[in-house]
Amino acid sequence: MSDTSSQRAPIAVYGATGYTGRLIAAELERRGADFVLSGRDSARLRRVAGEVGDPPIEAVTLADDRGLRELLEPCAAVIACAGPFQEHGEPVLAAAVDSGTHYVDTTGEQWFMRTVFDEYGPPAQAGGTALVTAMGFDYVPGDMIAALTAEGMGPLDEIVLAYATEGFGGSRGTLRSALGMVAGGDLEWRDGALVPGSPGVGRGDFDFPPPFGRQRMVRYPAGEHLTVPRHVETPRVRTMLTASTVTLHPSLAPAASLTMPAMRLAARTPLRRALDAAISRLPEGPSAESRGRARFTVVAEARQGSRVRRGVVSGPDPYGLTARTTVQAALKCAAPGYSRAGALAPSEAFDPREFLRGLGDFGVTYEVVPAAA
Repeated sequence: MSDTSSQRAPIAVYGATGYTGRLIAAELERRGADFVLSGRDSARLRRVAGEVGDPPIEAVTLADDRGLRELLEPCAAVIACAGPFQEHGEPVLAAAVDSGTHYVDTTGEQWFMRTVFDEYGPPAQAGGTALVTAMGFDYVPGDMIAALTAEGMGPLDEIVLAYATEGFGGSRGTLRSALGMVAGGDLEWRDGALVPGSPGVGRGDFDFPPPFGRQRMVRYPAGEHLTVPRHVETPRVRTMLTASTVTLHPSLAPAASLTMPAMRLAARTPLRRALDAAISRLPEGPSAESRGRARFTVVAEARQGSRVRRGVVSGPDPYGLTARTTVQAALKCAAPGYSRAGALAPSEAFDPREFLRGLGDFGVTYEVVPAAA
């Protein structure tokens, strides 16, 4: 079914030749969307275009501010997926604000998200442009299930977000972004403010619904520390991840709280270059077969005194989900009548209930369990 008739203008994809960019391009073709592919390398862009119905291509480097504005001016929205965003993300973001083009990105990096909110949000608001950061697997499921779980409860004591994954293999881009996150300097929403992340790594055990069950957890410097307090009244956000996700084998999960500090130290030293080189030798990303085996569950617990309300969102294939969520978001932004502006959390930019329902045919399910006293 074509979505073209509901678009005011094309959607640009910057970083279209990367692993995630190609998945996004394929999803735009599946939706029958009007889109243009962009990046630095025209030969690689032509190859990708040949795989997705030969849409227009525009080769523009990130150093070409004028070229980026000219790329985006005829477009209703842009999906930015060239990372790590702390290194490569700002030129496309700036061009979107300058050209009045709605902006969606796939970042999971806290400091880049903060740049979007603090530096570019005010001019985007003044210009009527929406900037929707972290619109992929990082962190749409968590942000939206947090909004639905906390709905109607009033002020909370805290909200907890626990991530479990199975069969998840990172792309080279994801691993490079994760290396920057491991190096430290992350943020937490604590006592009603963004503060430096706590030094501890272990987060004890957490009970997930089947098939995950009880899992050993580690601290996760997730983006919900920046997004959730924008729409949920809470002085504290805690985020955690299954330890097995960050170890080479599930049997090593109990040792994650001991090995992660060593990884963090390595990421801050000249060993960082060796780690970068090792990442460069890995496959670009998981195969379609591997992606098909991957699963995730995100649990939100909204805590208010003795009351605890729990929400759960689950689904397959985090990379495929990122393609779905970013395209769904860009099409909504590109539709006639979309009028939200400024830097927005996913749950501010779109109705979370409607948005998650729109992912049902991808296999995403969610539920909110009534609060227990």
